[in-house]
Amino acid sequence: MTDGWPLLSLLVLVPLFGALLILLQRGDEERVGEASRGSAFLLTLITFILSLAAFFRFDPTLKAGHFQLVENIPLFPAIGLSYHLGVDGISMALILLTTLLMPIAILASSHVEKRVREYMVSFLLLESVMIGTFCALDTFLFYVFFEAGLIPMFLIIGIWGGPRRVYASFKFFLYTLLGSVLMLLALIVLYLKAGTTDMEVLLSGGKLIMGIDMQKWLWLAFLASFAVKLPMWPVHTWLPDAHVEAPTAGSIILAGILLKMGGYGFMRFSLPLLPDASAYFVPMMWGLAVIAIVYTSLVALVQEDMKKLIAYSSVAHMGFVTLGLFAFNMYGLQAAMFQMISHGVVSGALFLCVGVLYDRMHTRSIAAYGGVTNVMPKFAVLFMVMTLASVGLPGTSGFVGEFLGLVSTFMASRNPPFPECAATFGWSQTVAFIATTGVVLGAAYMLWLYRRVMYGEVGNAEVAGLKDVTLHELVALVVLAAVVIWLGIYANTVIEFLAPSLERLYGQMTMQPICRIAPMRLP
Repeated sequence: MTDGWPLLSLLVLVPLFGALLILLQRGDEERVGEASRGSAFLLTLITFILSLAAFFRFDPTLKAGHFQLVENIPLFPAIGLSYHLGVDGISMALILLTTLLMPIAILASSHVEKRVREYMVSFLLLESVMIGTFCALDTFLFYVFFEAGLIPMFLIIGIWGGPRRVYASFKFFLYTLLGSVLMLLALIVLYLKAGTTDMEVLLSGGKLIMGIDMQKWLWLAFLASFAVKLPMWPVHTWLPDAHVEAPTAGSIILAGILLKMGGYGFMRFSLPLLPDASAYFVPMMWGLAVIAIVYTSLVALVQEDMKKLIAYSSVAHMGFVTLGLFAFNMYGLQAAMFQMISHGVVSGALFLCVGVLYDRMHTRSIAAYGGVTNVMPKFAVLFMVMTLASVGLPGTSGFVGEFLGLVSTFMASRNPPFPECAATFGWSQTVAFIATTGVVLGAAYMLWLYRRVMYGEVGNAEVAGLKDVTLHELVALVVLAAVVIWLGIYANTVIEFLAPSLERLYGQMTMQPICRIAPMRLP
């Protein structure tokens, strides 16, 4: 059963079939490599156009926020497994983010010279499974897509990464796999309890009834997977290593898309299916988020590697996503979604900026630069836009997400979803105050980075010989800068687009009498 043309299947299959066609190409390695590069870029553009077609067919005015463009084909009817795809505003926004960043990642791969065909195939496979993750409506289909993304990213880091690529790729793989095994156990328990793997049925709340103790265990199993992906402190340590060793395009997709799977998982499983447990663990989640925001910001301040600095900043910025998700109000859900979208664009652009410099100087050491703005004026302007967006300057996308996140947290104690929640959310204003220091620290480390690299006298002869951005680098950065400014000025259009789906999610979070138990207490 499908709603008209199977656009979602096309979004999943076009990159997959494209990857297979590229693998079948034969001939001289250099010629095949260049053909693969062009084919991959064309395929990602086609996928982006298909995502726009899905976007224009999607009706954001449906107040119920139900899934649209649904495709449902039974695979194993006896046990209820099916090929079930569909999107709401949440998943549609993340699919658009994915298809926007993939062509830019391919453009950022011009420096790759070895095994180009396999490199492009890995990215196309990654795009296919990422889109599948965001539109899967069968729990085990979701798990297959969610886990399949490990393989191409493992190869991208392990084959085309830096000197410590093997260590970084195995660390990334093992951290993510261990958490996901626990998520699989939770999905099996959900199936045994509800008798279905259909996420539409589960999210309707009609079949899933369980006690608070069972909810807690399932919630922790999901947390083991989603916390690693987000990533949350203290399971974030794989991220700096992965970013530093990954090629530029790998860092763009890792920060821009893969980290969003953790937040998406919370919004699809933990919050709507296990609301009592979600409310119970609010103090713990806020505590971990505040530590992530403040601690990783302080760590970023002392970094001498540009990529590692931006990697730690990603952990801090994603901490605002956690704050918003567990504020248990509409502002918080809006903040979490907007911050995920904004961070995907801004962090992807910042890693691209670092890649532009690295391709020319072959070093990411901040001390090796200085005065770059004198020789790369176009690049300096675009890098400044992204730096200010990361800082959270009003008029950029970064301001909206962080501001909403702080406001939602501050308001949580004033408007708890039920009177019984007062104890759980009582310290929200203190949390918001502490998290605000992360904004100040973020401005410190990003402006410090920009000043050291871009301003002053030309640092050395190598910097003096730098060439400004090429055409494809300019196109990629201008597109991302335009998105950052558009999101900052017209943020309400995105919030209105997401509103029906977020309202439905909020209703699922609060349709059961939560907080009837004593909240978790931190020592």
